[in-house]
Amino acid sequence: MIPSISSSRFYRVSYLCYVVLFFIFLITPLLVVAAFSFNDSLFPSLRWNGFTWDWYLGENAPRLGLVLVSLGQFAFITTIATLVISTRLRKFDITQEEAAMNPGASRMTAIATVTLPFLKPALLGAGVVAFLMSFENFNTTLMLAGSDTPLTIAMFDRLREGSTPVLNAASVLLMAGSAYLALVSLFAQRPDKQ
Repeated sequence: MIPSISSSRFYRVSYLCYVVLFFIFLITPLLVVAAFSFNDSLFPSLRWNGFTWDWYLGENAPRLGLVLVSLGQFAFITTIATLVISTRLRKFDITQEEAAMNPGASRMTAIATVTLPFLKPALLGAGVVAFLMSFENFNTTLMLAGSDTPLTIAMFDRLREGSTPVLNAASVLLMAGSAYLALVSLFAQRPDKQ
């Protein structure tokens, strides 16, 4: 809908209803997964057996990774994070640091008060991108996984057998974590009002 073109009230209401229904259609499967992750049943089913935290806190809760996988992911992800940060750093005017050191500030003070606040959006953005790329990098995780499987491999293996409450719980935690990172990224990109 183009705001500059006049439209009837019926059209605007219809368009708003369409958008609301579209988002309901997108979020309904996520809400169903979230609801089943709290069901006290071995299988996701429509019969509600009671509320439980066992799938989040019990012995069936997922493991979160291995040292080898972490090192492999670190080697892969640092290049992407470096690109994001260096792109922002290219826009930095070095004379700002020099101006901060003129009144007698040390180099470290100038970096802490001038350079790091300038790089804050890039650092947060690089962190979000690094997390998402690391989680998505299934091939490296599969190659480096030993006998103890990390979260992505465990979820993939269990999904072949069908959906389980543990998968639902892990999915809810991943959705919440991704939403949190998206909000952090949005707030970090807002210009500071001075």
